[in-house]
Amino acid sequence: MEDLELTILMPCLNEAETLETCIKKAKKSLEENKIKGEVLIADNGSTDGSQDIARRSGARVINVPRRGYGSALIEGTKEAFRKILYNGRR
Repeated sequence: MEDLELTILMPCLNEAETLETCIKKAKKSLEENKIKGEVLIADNGSTDGSQDIARRSGARVINVPRRGYGSALIEGTKEAFRKILYNGRR
């Protein structure tokens, strides 16, 4: 994963109805902009099959046991693969 430039992070809790569309749009944007990236789903315990939908759609899924949008974003950020450049340094 060292060559990834960007992680698109999506928090998730029972998003089966729209998740596949969102992932496809994100992946298309990466492709159109020639960005080496990934879609990361930070799941807060979905019970509607969202995790399986995300994996089938090509996203990476992590489980975030602590509920809440903020918790999903914090844990997802910790798991993200991306290059961070500050003054040309990594």
